Amino acid sequence: MKKILSVLLLASFFLCPLFSAQFETIEDLNGHDIGVQTAVLYEELIQDRVPDTTFQYYTMPNDMILALTSGKVDAYLIEEVSYGVQKKNHPELTVLEEPAGYINATCIIGNNERQDRLLSELNAFIKESHENGLLAELYDYWITDFDPINDTCDVTGFTGENGVISVAVEGGYEPFSFISNGHISGFDADFICRFARAYGYTPEFYEVPFEAIAPGVESGRYDIGMNIVVSEERNETGTLSDVYYTTPIRLVVLGDDESGLTFFEQLGDSFYKTFIRESRWQLFVQGALVTVIINVTSIIAGTILGFLVYMLCRKGNPVANRVTNFFLWLIHGMPTVLLLMILYYIVFGATRISGMWVSVVGFSLMFACSMIDMLRVGCNAIGKGQFEASTALGYSEHQSFFKIILPQAAQHFLPIYRNEVVTLIKETSVVGYIAVLDLTKISDLVRSRTYEAFFPLIVTAIMYFVITAIFTRVVTRIEKAINPRLRKKEKILAGIKEEE
Repeated sequence: MKKILSVLLLASFFLCPLFSAQFETIEDLNGHDIGVQTAVLYEELIQDRVPDTTFQYYTMPNDMILALTSGKVDAYLIEEVSYGVQKKNHPELTVLEEPAGYINATCIIGNNERQDRLLSELNAFIKESHENGLLAELYDYWITDFDPINDTCDVTGFTGENGVISVAVEGGYEPFSFISNGHISGFDADFICRFARAYGYTPEFYEVPFEAIAPGVESGRYDIGMNIVVSEERNETGTLSDVYYTTPIRLVVLGDDESGLTFFEQLGDSFYKTFIRESRWQLFVQGALVTVIINVTSIIAGTILGFLVYMLCRKGNPVANRVTNFFLWLIHGMPTVLLLMILYYIVFGATRISGMWVSVVGFSLMFACSMIDMLRVGCNAIGKGQFEASTALGYSEHQSFFKIILPQAAQHFLPIYRNEVVTLIKETSVVGYIAVLDLTKISDLVRSRTYEAFFPLIVTAIMYFVITAIFTRVVTRIEKAINPRLRKKEKILAGIKEEE
């Protein structure tokens, strides 16, 4: 019973606002905390009017809703068009009457051989779409009359004679780009699909965090990045298209809850939107499968690579040891996200290798480094006398290592190995930064649709616990299988005939 009450209290923290403060003007927010999405630059619109305000930065818009309802911020900045969608899901939200300002959104064009051509074609399409009313039509469909359940984007009919264009979208930002029924949808996706059909391209969409769109495009990894806010600095460093939409920026604060739903009704509605609607439970299964593939492949590849490198270094080759120590220092000292982004945007930036396999490369390198350290510790714990004794008994150097030294060393490093596996599983949760739809990224995308945090986060945590438990169990079984102290007497004496 206590556990049930604890879960309900936790749910109430996520689902119910703690308090409601009254603000009427922008100046009233001076000295308070205001949330803003990373890299959108909306805070620049009001900085001079609220000089004592602290801005808190969030990766996704729905994270700001949770921050507001839990009292971590007193308001947040969002486009008026997105606020309309949020209001439908959270009736307790309201906005200040005065807009914070207005922004113009453009596309950023990739720094590659197709940049000039794409810029020219995209600007021509934007101009034509303004003139023939297409952009107004898209605005009405996706923004003015947006229906998050029934509105769909046509992602077919591409001729592709001019090749494939890679398009970076946020993927979790209604009504601009979001996942609906397993496919990309929204204003930005529809706009690019129509552009691709008009100019003979086939679009390939990548869902990446907003702050990673511009760096990915500027590195040439993507051909087009969507929904970039115009600024003087960005005009100097990036290649931007003409403006394809303009919208006011609003300050969202807490108002009165007009939904009329009880706590348990809110809980049931949240469960339905998270798992049942559009069969979103399947997205969690797909995300978990990607997470498992990345971890299994990285652990196996990292173990093999680490073992091979150790074998090259264990006899004291000075060149091999210096090179290995340098890479150990480099990879161990680098944050995981930074390593992945360097591999994705720089090392493999000019290739079409998917983010999932780039992440496998990155985590394999990390696990290999850990494997080398584990082997060094485990083998150094075995006295040299055992190696000398085995060679004296006629064993070759190769046989001595594999039959005498390594089995004993494994008993020392396998507990550490098990912990490294658990650590790797947790670290793979950042692969969403390089457009991988793993379990954590799927949770973010679902939260961006439902604007609910409780069920997506709790279920994602449970799934990680299950994955970790399975991997830990496998390593523990291996550890027991090779431990001679845990072997049964019958196995030890197998093949030995008793004296008659």
